[in-house]
Amino acid sequence: MSTEAIAPNRDAPPDPAVAAEARRRTWVLVAVCTGLIAVVASVSGLNVAQGQLAADLGATQSQLLWVINGYTIALAALLLPIGAIGDRWGRKQVLMTGLVVFVLANVAAAFSGSVNQLLVARIVAGAAAAMIMPVTLSVITSTFPEEERDRAIGVWAGFAGAGGILGLLSSSIVVDNFTWPWVFLAPTILAAAAFALTFKVVPASREDHEGQFDTLGSFLSAFAVGGLVLAVHEGPEAGWSDPLTVFGLTVGILGAAWFAWWESRVETPLLDLRVFRNRSLASASIVLMVLFAMMMGLFLVIVQFLQAVLGYSAIKASLSLMPMAVVMMPLSTVAPRIASRIGYRAMFTVGMGLFATGLAMMASMASVSGGYWSVLPGFLVLGVGMGLAQTPATTAITASLPVEEQGVASALNDTVREFGGALGIALIGSVLSAGYRAGLGSSADALPPQAAEAVNSGIGGASVVASQAGAAGEQIMAVARTAFVDGLSQALFIAAGISVLAGLAAFFWTPAQHHAADGSLEEIEELEILEHSIELEPEPEGTSDVEVALVD
Repeated sequence: MSTEAIAPNRDAPPDPAVAAEARRRTWVLVAVCTGLIAVVASVSGLNVAQGQLAADLGATQSQLLWVINGYTIALAALLLPIGAIGDRWGRKQVLMTGLVVFVLANVAAAFSGSVNQLLVARIVAGAAAAMIMPVTLSVITSTFPEEERDRAIGVWAGFAGAGGILGLLSSSIVVDNFTWPWVFLAPTILAAAAFALTFKVVPASREDHEGQFDTLGSFLSAFAVGGLVLAVHEGPEAGWSDPLTVFGLTVGILGAAWFAWWESRVETPLLDLRVFRNRSLASASIVLMVLFAMMMGLFLVIVQFLQAVLGYSAIKASLSLMPMAVVMMPLSTVAPRIASRIGYRAMFTVGMGLFATGLAMMASMASVSGGYWSVLPGFLVLGVGMGLAQTPATTAITASLPVEEQGVASALNDTVREFGGALGIALIGSVLSAGYRAGLGSSADALPPQAAEAVNSGIGGASVVASQAGAAGEQIMAVARTAFVDGLSQALFIAAGISVLAGLAAFFWTPAQHHAADGSLEEIEELEILEHSIELEPEPEGTSDVEVALVD
């Protein structure tokens, strides 16, 4: 039992060593959360700079999507192997290396003179982010004592959820007042600060592992996740029969199948797939994937609504998302304590129910005439649902693996988030585009072909055409705004439906016990041994050899 776990004598003076250790852990939390914000903010930071990038670098829409999503693909693909590397070779060393590479990549991105140079810098930054993100969580789970761990994970999860909004806000301030290269300033400063704090306060830790590192499993996991994320990224834009989309799907599916086959046979697997027998972990993975899929999809479409439909500046649009973060972050901190009393099943079900309700409220209430007030209630309810569900989901995943594999557990948690985010952006974006075009109908047919193509491409294109159309511009924008809101409603209703399904799956699949987790891998193995010993009790006379073999 740790020193902190022993109830102190109220009359005795506080132990200076215990107080100093508590302060050190607080600074450890500050260090890793600072690095986490830098990584998460970079996922969404370039979204508001697309116009400047297109003008300065001559980037097409497809190239812009590659610049934005190249970071996510690299991050998602490398999370599992780098998380395992951190466990074996030292979490602090991997984290500090990742922070240095992240700073250098962002500096290179800021000085990019071409789209290709910017793309390469973003991919390198994504690889560096994969060295940072899982290690920040595994540092928490391996440093904090059990009685403080859930609260620390709650703080981490709160910043992971709100980091995208903070990234949009900082980038919006830059875009509205400076030029796009300055978008990379905030992540660079945060990463540099995280490096200094990590060097000073984060303890060096690694775990001794018997057996060789699972090199083949690492490559297969990267191919599987990277291929699937690539396909999801390209499918809605280029088409699901496009060669690059088909290539991504093929690599992803074959890589996932080979990874599953290999992990079940290798002596020291990168990820022991038996952990998915833990029903809390399995349901938590579904909940977390859907949460971040719908959240990242929402960020994509709601920022367009605020800017293109309501006419908000980038800063005002980003500030409009802050009420959701203000509600979500405090709840993320206290959610583990609530979950310890009522269990994961209730937390997942209630959280996903409120999350779906918030999406449905926005889908039914959003309107041009209602403005921001038509979506604000949905923001608040969605933030409550997100705050209640995401931290218990993270805790369930990290609790499923032993302390020596916390890098893998953290990477699994982050992979689920990033893969979900890519799925959500692709799904919600494509549904919105289809609904927008359907809402336009034949309204653009009277325009010149080039203008009609621009209007049909999206509300951004409609804004450009309207600005050049003179008196007819306002009519073009009125039709485009109405069509966009129609598409937005369809996309958010679908998102709400998927969230309801995830909540139902969690309700029926998550164990009903009041303790949040239903067993680590070791506990599962002990239960299997116990069950097997029961099965091997003497069989009653008349039991055939075939029946005994089937039991074994």
